[in-house]
Amino acid sequence: MHDAPLPQWLRWAREIQSMSQTGLTFAQDSYDRARYERLTALAAEITAAHTDLEAEYWQAQFSRQPGYATPKVDVRAAIVSAGRILLVRERADERWCLPGGWADVGETPTAMVAREVREESGLEVVPQRIVGVYDTNRAQTPLEFFHAYKIVFLCAVVGGAPRPGDETLAVEYFDPRDLPPLSLNRTGQRHIDDALAAVADPSRPASFD
Repeated sequence: MHDAPLPQWLRWAREIQSMSQTGLTFAQDSYDRARYERLTALAAEITAAHTDLEAEYWQAQFSRQPGYATPKVDVRAAIVSAGRILLVRERADERWCLPGGWADVGETPTAMVAREVREESGLEVVPQRIVGVYDTNRAQTPLEFFHAYKIVFLCAVVGGAPRPGDETLAVEYFDPRDLPPLSLNRTGQRHIDDALAAVADPSRPASFD
């Protein structure tokens, strides 16, 4: 299963929020700004009605997203050795995932994923190819409000030693047939399966949604 349908309320709330964010960026006068601020409030009310958080929380989150609304980017590293895949244990939820995280402004995608691996696992890696580009809010992962894309890179270890970082509790290689509980908003089964398939077949094209 590659895609799980998004609930209609999330589709509506996302579209309204993105319209309001972009509208506030280009608003010409106070009347336009008032209309778009009302759209922001509506998106917050819809989201609050379907989550455990108040509308005020969501409105504050939306206000921290200035500029033209675009998807966020998450980068992940797939590191495979002797048929085993490297995972890190997140401090946030004590579950396991491919090392990586949100992209930072100013870095190339390959530099970002190499830095994330170094910070979270202690390993120095060289990205070799793209495993896939995914819609991170689908594929049986917990829903997040903000739309995001996930880029998974197949990486080769060139130095360092496994050690946890500030955001991780442990670093281990796992048999794909005996994986620990995954941090599903960070890494899903599809990401691991596609990475292993890429190792098995170097000519395999990148996956994408």
